[in-house]
Amino acid sequence: MIQASRRQWVKVGIVLALYLLFILWLKSWLGIVVIPFIFDAYITKKIPWTWWKKSPNKTVQTVMGWVDAIVFALVAVYFVNLYFFQNYVIPSSSLEKSLLVGDYLFVSKMSYGARVPQTPLHMPLTQHTLPVLNCKSYIEWPKWEYKRVDGLGKVQLNDIVVFNFPAGDTVATRIPAEDIYRLSYQAGKDLSNPIDISKLSVEQQREVYNYYYQTGRQYINEHPEIFGHIMSRPVDRRENYVKRCVGLPGQTLQIKNRIIYLDNVANKEPDNVEYRYFVQVTRPLPDNVCKELGISQEDLMGYYPDQKVYNMPLTEKAKAALQARKDLVKSITNVPGDDASGLYPVNKLTGWTTDDYGPVWIPKKGESIELTLDNLPIYERPIQVYEGNKLEVKDAKIFINGKETNRYTFKMDYYWMMGDNRHNSADSRFWGFVPEDHIVGKPIFIWLSLNQNRGWLDGKIRWNRLFKFVDSIK
Repeated sequence: MIQASRRQWVKVGIVLALYLLFILWLKSWLGIVVIPFIFDAYITKKIPWTWWKKSPNKTVQTVMGWVDAIVFALVAVYFVNLYFFQNYVIPSSSLEKSLLVGDYLFVSKMSYGARVPQTPLHMPLTQHTLPVLNCKSYIEWPKWEYKRVDGLGKVQLNDIVVFNFPAGDTVATRIPAEDIYRLSYQAGKDLSNPIDISKLSVEQQREVYNYYYQTGRQYINEHPEIFGHIMSRPVDRRENYVKRCVGLPGQTLQIKNRIIYLDNVANKEPDNVEYRYFVQVTRPLPDNVCKELGISQEDLMGYYPDQKVYNMPLTEKAKAALQARKDLVKSITNVPGDDASGLYPVNKLTGWTTDDYGPVWIPKKGESIELTLDNLPIYERPIQVYEGNKLEVKDAKIFINGKETNRYTFKMDYYWMMGDNRHNSADSRFWGFVPEDHIVGKPIFIWLSLNQNRGWLDGKIRWNRLFKFVDSIK
């Protein structure tokens, strides 16, 4: 006969109710196998969960007490990070001056619906690598299919979003932040004899680009002393990025003279959007002016002292303030856009630049597109890599999973992500669409902000940014 107090029954009732709600939310009936263990821990107590508490050895009690606390904390952190929220720190200036380097973000997984992990066996608080040991922090088996639980909403236009780096499926370990695909094309091009591909047919251009890629990839594989070894990463173990969503599924995006157009309508620019300018000065900008205008040390790095010119990013507000300083600034002119050594798709001759790009239709789940050799470079990565199809081109014909076709229906929604620091952001212009299964969550507020260029007694903590809601940053 079960001997249990009313208090124990109440506790197990509350715990089981919460747990059942959790597995209903996940739609994962496999979780039912845990229920007998929860019941035993509170009621039947057949398994000696806390055997060490009865040990006569005080050392055993102390050590196991710590082990028990650590295991509980790790399990709690594991589930909280997976399904509810996690912390994220802004590592680069790609979203300045909207989000700053050193901003610590509270990121909600529930806003867009948390993903059931593809690699459930991993060390909490690590993304893909264990510190010190410098090895994988996850085990690739078991590997689950993509699934997202119900969230509070969907990605909206101009949301700031945390997502996994799409081009991070394959990385060179010595330069993990680099896009190995762009790197391979560029290396192959540098190693090959110059070819004017503009005079070639689309099919011939494709053959040249394939040659560039294979040559460059072989070079990378043969030089581990430079690039490290090549490894693959599951979707949920790729680097976390944070950008602004400037294009939604089904929209046609084009950048004309720096302005983003969606379906031929100009999208609102962020209040603190930055572009690069040549700033001709009479003398180097004083520290007090930089501090007042939010110009960082990184912004000042593009200074040419012999010409007294800065190549620097500025918001419209900072630009106007500098133009008013006639004692400091002679002129401010636009830095022209360029192809930045390869824009997406890197295997197609487009003539696009960072300031004049597209048009590109953003794939939408359930919608089809007519495929041609001309537009295939834009969509082959979603078709082949993100949606797992075998894609081939033979005799100018397109084959998907062995069948000739000129149409494809997408299985997922895709998004176009860009940084607010438009000329200093590696974003969708360089590596293309962000699939829905790469979406991590939505930053809610900044809980801490540290200025890397200041001391603790000189404005290290940006007090005015603490607990600032990200949605208020337009």
